[in-house]
Amino acid sequence: MRFMKTRELRSTIDAGGTLRLSLEDAELPPPGRDELVVEVRAAPVNPSDLRLLLGPVDPTTLRVVGEGDGAVVEGRVPQVALGSVSARLGQRMPVGNEGAGVVVAAGEDARHLVGRTVAFLTARGAYATHRVVSLRDCIVVDDDVTPEQAASAFVNPLTALCMVQTLRREGHTALVHTVAASNLGQMLNRLCIAEDVPLVNIVRSAEQVALLRAQGARHVVDSSTSDFVPRLTDAVRASGATLAFDAIGGGRTASIILAAMERVGKETMTSYSAYGSPVRKQVFNYGLLDPGPRIVDLDVGTAWSIGGWLMVWELAKLDAVTVDAMKARVAREIRTTFASHYKGGFTLTGLLSVEALRECMRRGTNRKYLVLPNGGNA
Repeated sequence: MRFMKTRELRSTIDAGGTLRLSLEDAELPPPGRDELVVEVRAAPVNPSDLRLLLGPVDPTTLRVVGEGDGAVVEGRVPQVALGSVSARLGQRMPVGNEGAGVVVAAGEDARHLVGRTVAFLTARGAYATHRVVSLRDCIVVDDDVTPEQAASAFVNPLTALCMVQTLRREGHTALVHTVAASNLGQMLNRLCIAEDVPLVNIVRSAEQVALLRAQGARHVVDSSTSDFVPRLTDAVRASGATLAFDAIGGGRTASIILAAMERVGKETMTSYSAYGSPVRKQVFNYGLLDPGPRIVDLDVGTAWSIGGWLMVWELAKLDAVTVDAMKARVAREIRTTFASHYKGGFTLTGLLSVEALRECMRRGTNRKYLVLPNGGNA
């Protein structure tokens, strides 16, 4: 049954290692009883979106092929990296985990939301002019909240909230966070202040220290300074942190954090043990800014672990009442605790340029972009 069309972005990597980004027209199914048709006004470019959009492409090989509406972007994935994306080879993947827009049609149980602005989470790709989404995957925001303000209402806010949930469920009282000047890092800082959770923020410049200090952060350490390790140890001691969330992944960052926790743990030991402090120390990797090997030195003791962490998996552990309360809080505080900031935005067509893609790939504080599938301003 025909209902309406959408224009959507697709990412494909073939067996030969060619990445292809294209815009395609597709038929939308009619909404079910509890589904909404959303005219997508804004969708953020998160690191997780970039991983699906571009995979392990060599950015120097990106080029535009064709002109106008038929233009596509192509690039080369190095042969040695193809194994990491073998499960998606040949598949035309929709891109974009979340977004926000205006409800233009709805099923019987959701018609009262037509005309309202909603944020949504989707596996069907948010980089599209329209999307059919389930009511349970939406957050309805106040009438004076714009789609641009609501675009990042799911991934970062629920990640921050789930981090605090994990801390409490596993018996920790304070935490360490890397890449702390990011949109998520600033959000987590505001949340921890509101929740009275001691937080150690690790950043990589004096400017980022000043940014977080101005937002009320108590413990901020700069990893680019020569005294980073002793300052980190002091902050761990003062906060009592035994849990860390690390967005970097590869390298020695997790090891350095664990070693600082181990040094503090040893200070309360009354007798020597070859196994080190019995205090349990945990680092969760939730990002992969450094895809290299994770290196753990021998100064971390024995009572430690490093593991992966994903917001959607943590969310699945919670009951519906808790999740609904989280979503309601995000809706109330989307312009305060859970506010996001953007450098700019690209239309769907505008995103399919080498310059736009490379700009989205650049890392740094306040460098986040929006995709604007139906035009508009970020």
